[in-house]
Amino acid sequence: QVQLVESGGGSVQAGGSLRLSCATSGSPAGVYAIAWVRQAPGKEREGVSCLSSSRGGTTVYADSVKGRFTISRDAANNTLYLQMNSLTPEDPAVYHCATDCIGFESGGPSFSTRMRVWGRGTQVTVSS
Repeated sequence: QVQLVESGGGSVQAGGSLRLSCATSGSPAGVYAIAWVRQAPGKEREGVSCLSSSRGGTTVYADSVKGRFTISRDAANNTLYLQMNSLTPEDPAVYHCATDCIGFESGGPSFSTRMRVWGRGTQVTVSS
């Protein structure tokens, strides 16, 4: 069973940057798709980005973060990252890493937020 532990959240001013980390264990890296999903109070859960397994490491991003966020994985250290630049007051949320990008892994343009395994999340706050 995969275990996921996020870190790196915090408070930053608008326009600033943060890098989130997700330490993975329990299964070899690369055998499952892995994603960042965020949940803000009063808003629907949003799939931020996915890094595929079956599609050769192809990535997908939500329109709201395209050009600002970058997902990556360090397979040697079993860690997933989310580099977040140009943060805005629309970005605050609890950011979770999670597995199995249903829809995207089978060739679709995006992925469902019905993930199989979830981390507990890390809080991101942006002040204006």
